[in-house]
Amino acid sequence: MKKLNIAIVGLGNIGSYLYKYLIKNKKILAKKNNCIPIIKFISAKSRNRKRDFKITDKIWLNNYLDAAKSKEIDLIVELIGGAEGPAKKLVFDALKNKKHVVTANKALIAKYGDVLSKIAEKNKVNLEFEASVCGGVPIVRSLKESLIANKIIKVFGIFNGTSNYILSSMDNQNKNFNEVLNNAQKYGYAESNPSADLNGEDVAAKLKILSSLCFNSFINHKIHVEGIKDIDKEDIDNANKLGYKIKLLGFSEIINKKIYQRVHPTLIKKSSYIASIDGVLNAVIIDGKPVGRSIIQGEGAGPSATTSALISDISSILRGNIKFPFSISNKERKKINFSEIRERYFSAYLRFEVKDIQGVLSNITKTFANNNVSIKRIIQNPNKNKGSSSIIIITHSSKDKSLNKIIKQVGNKYFIIKKPKLIRIDDN
Repeated sequence: MKKLNIAIVGLGNIGSYLYKYLIKNKKILAKKNNCIPIIKFISAKSRNRKRDFKITDKIWLNNYLDAAKSKEIDLIVELIGGAEGPAKKLVFDALKNKKHVVTANKALIAKYGDVLSKIAEKNKVNLEFEASVCGGVPIVRSLKESLIANKIIKVFGIFNGTSNYILSSMDNQNKNFNEVLNNAQKYGYAESNPSADLNGEDVAAKLKILSSLCFNSFINHKIHVEGIKDIDKEDIDNANKLGYKIKLLGFSEIINKKIYQRVHPTLIKKSSYIASIDGVLNAVIIDGKPVGRSIIQGEGAGPSATTSALISDISSILRGNIKFPFSISNKERKKINFSEIRERYFSAYLRFEVKDIQGVLSNITKTFANNNVSIKRIIQNPNKNKGSSSIIIITHSSKDKSLNKIIKQVGNKYFIIKKPKLIRIDDN
């Protein structure tokens, strides 16, 4: 039976879990793939960090970059993370030296995937990144293989478990944003610095990768990104009263031969499938022809879910399959027009915290009329004790740039207490 020598670089929670899994399941993986996976080397920032397995001198690499040069290595699993620095250097060197690469690094693939893909194709090696998007949800391989017959029109969903845990816990546990964030960090659902999860950057990186796979295009950085930091308990409660849930969603869709990529908090109907996805789960929804709508859900992060995706990629290489990283050759990938969402139409929820004085509502509605935005529903929640009022307005479908113009114009009015809010509504 053939053998494949592997180097694992990065031994955090995921790297350590993968190492132990490969040691324990070596025989069954060899049987299933007709090739024996052998961990030849491991490397990490610190050898002395406390781990629940022993590291021998025989397999330890002091310089992680030696893995890319070693003639004994066939495959490198990069689990360092980050788009720059050591991870970038390792992956570029590995592919140039004709080593297969498996990575969970969404930031690296979102930024340098096109260049790395060309190097892999030129050197006839694999660059696999199933684990970079939604952990244990097998969306990348589904798009590359299972759904290859389909013309994808739209991909959207919940791509970040941390933000989903926070929003659903605020709803179900009746707690405010900071309380839930502290719990998420305590339980390991959020990093000590969770900014990439909270500001939408994590979802944006994953969405860029999915867009490229869905539409056979090069990775494009024209994307609208908003996070969840401004969502508070009052927004959650208002959404419930209106028959909605708030989720941080990523959308990529092709309309009139243009692709629109967007990440933002979204009001979705309680009756919709995606509204029921709570906690740290992810869900990806694909609209295509002839398949129709497909939904894949599962754990989006964590050592076990990510290892599941990594083993899928490693197994593909064990079988000897040389594949294009983005499903088709770089020569066949397209330069499609990506457009901003300013000209798109959305219904929206707008919330204004105002002084409870005469003429405020008429002033606000006049601003809507001046911007050709039609109002569907108005709710006023006065707070007599504080001399303030919360005004919630639901609009008919309106141009996005007009909605944002209203937020800006009303935000400068003398009666505004807090920065106004805009949350788009998706009724699909």
